[in-house]
Amino acid sequence: MESDEAWIPIGEFARRSGVAASALRFYEAEGLIAARRSDGGRRLYRRADLRRVAFVRIAQSVGLSLGGVRSALAALPDARTPTRADWQRLSGQWQPLLDERIATLVRLRERLASCIGCGCLSLKSCALVNPADAVAVRGPGARYLLGDAVPDVSEASGPPAPGVPLSPPPRGRAGAGAARRRRARDRRRPAARASAPAPCRAGRRRRRRARGPPAARVATTPPPRRRR
Repeated sequence: MESDEAWIPIGEFARRSGVAASALRFYEAEGLIAARRSDGGRRLYRRADLRRVAFVRIAQSVGLSLGGVRSALAALPDARTPTRADWQRLSGQWQPLLDERIATLVRLRERLASCIGCGCLSLKSCALVNPADAVAVRGPGARYLLGDAVPDVSEASGPPAPGVPLSPPPRGRAGAGAARRRRARDRRRPAARASAPAPCRAGRRRRRRARGPPAARVATTPPPRRRR
């Protein structure tokens, strides 16, 4: 029979595990941990169950379902405190699942800033590795985060899919300099037009007076004929 020191009150258990008392009662109802009552009616939990609760919290934090956690913990003995061999056996059963989760998290870290094959087509890289949402035929979801192979950009550098804009190729130094000169010339043109004097009629009249009156036309009528 276990000594009383192996059991601790729910308040102390909650403080040490970092889990609220209401969550501990929920875990108890789900069969993840067991409790007993003291003579005064207080809930008591095994000190060894601190490891079980820590296992539940970590498993849930990486996205594992509560049902999967319950199935895993069911392999541990209830009549005694689990030993290192018990936990090692559980770890071996979970190794493939944990490896898959780790691989998914690594893909998320590496591809979150690029195309993930979700079909949004909102990034420039989507037009290269997922033109026109071609990976939708493989199934729903972010296909590249789920493990589908990402095509090589060099292989996907053909013409873009219709309706998916691509950014223009980067210009060299010469192209950038020509563009700057063209923009500066366009900025100067309106200023030059605004500073030019507007033509007026008074100015035209002054120029005509300075040139003088037009030459008088000379009559060229032939002289009268003499009568014989």
